[in-house]
Order: sequence, then structure tokens, then C-alpha cells
Amino acid sequence: MRSYIQFKDKAIALRRDGKTYTEIQALIGVNIPPSTLCTWFGKTLFSSQEKEKIFVNGKERIRAGVVKAAETKILHRHERFENIRLSNLHLKDVLNDKDVAKVSLAMLYLCEGSKRRKSSLYFGNSDPGIIQLFLRLFRDCYVVDEKKFRGTVQCRADQDTEKLMQFWSETTFIPPSQFFHPQIDKRTIGIPTKKANYRGVCRIDYFSAAIYNELMVIGELLLTGP
Repeated sequence: MRSYIQFKDKAIALRRDGKTYTEIQALIGVNIPPSTLCTWFGKTLFSSQEKEKIFVNGKERIRAGVVKAAETKILHRHERFENIRLSNLHLKDVLNDKDVAKVSLAMLYLCEGSKRRKSSLYFGNSDPGIIQLFLRLFRDCYVVDEKKFRGTVQCRADQDTEKLMQFWSETTFIPPSQFFHPQIDKRTIGIPTKKANYRGVCRIDYFSAAIYNELMVIGELLLTGP
């Protein structure tokens, strides 16, 4: 068994300076077993200042280790998602196929669209991306009359309705003149909005019984399967 006794005094001196076991091993340049270091330090009397230095340095080391581990975890997560994104990037092109686009539109409407009114479509969401996807598919699949679109902003009481209408108008390419009066949730009066980026819900109406009926039939075909 290798003897490390020649490094004992230096190791104790470094410990008095607040160094951790890992730091002591690195500074000495020898991988002294932690059990050996523990035995040496257990038989050494440290002053209160030295104990405080050891405690603080050890705590900072642990904190740094936790931060590094978290950063590594985030990096690995980003790498995994980037690999997933790259392996599925080609799927964006499948929406160029009108049949695929129409199926996607029907499924989206089945999930988020209203089925109560039979003479028009009624689709709402708070996510600008989902609203844009719906309108993109809708405009790609059908010859639409832009004047038949109507928009409605549904928001909380403390939100600026004019800014919200402007935002959703720019997001949907529907003129502000085709937006109904904003609908404010009275239950939120006196309750501040916590999410800074919350833009309310944008509801899209389009008056066409023919398109509504077709999407419902496509939806039924998808639900019943082969």
C-alpha cells in the first residue's frame, strides 16, 4: 500500500486555508484517498476561523457543483430537442400537400373550434402561433373571402384592449375594422394579470356553412377510422 505521509503537513496546511478535498488533491498533485485525508483532519485541531473558512468554501463548492450540474442538464436537454427538431424538420413540407393540410385543419378545429353554430366557424386560442397555424391552413385549403373574417379579443379587466386588438390584427392579418368589441372577463376585475406576455384570447369567426360542414365531415371520417 502506498504511503502518503510525506504529504500530510501540506495537506493539513491547505485544509487550514479552507481548501476542499478535491482542491487539496489537485494542488498536491497526488490522488490522496479521502479516507486518509479524513483521518488526518480528524486528528487536527482547527481554529474557529479555519473551521468557518472550511465551511464557507465547502458550501460555495457545493453550490458551484449544483449550478454546473444544472447547466449541463440544460445543455443536454437542448441538444436532445435539437436532434428531435432536425430529425422531424422534413415534416414541415408535408403541409404543402393540400389533403394533409386539410386533415390537419380539421383535427385542429375538432380540438379548439366550436361545434355549436352550424352556419359559421368559431375558433379561439391564446397562443398566437396556433391562431396563425389555423389561419394559414384555412387560407391554404380554401378560397376565402377575407371580408367574412371577424375577430374578437377576450381579455382580462386590467389589460389594454386597444393594444391587444392591434396585436391580434397584425398577427391574423385581419383589419381592426373587422374586429368585434373586446369581451372583458368581469370575474377578473380587481385581480392583476400575472403573466406579462398574456395577450388574452383571440376568437376567429368565419361565416361559411359549407366549410364548417366539410371540416365536420372530415373530422367524423378521422374519428371513425378505416
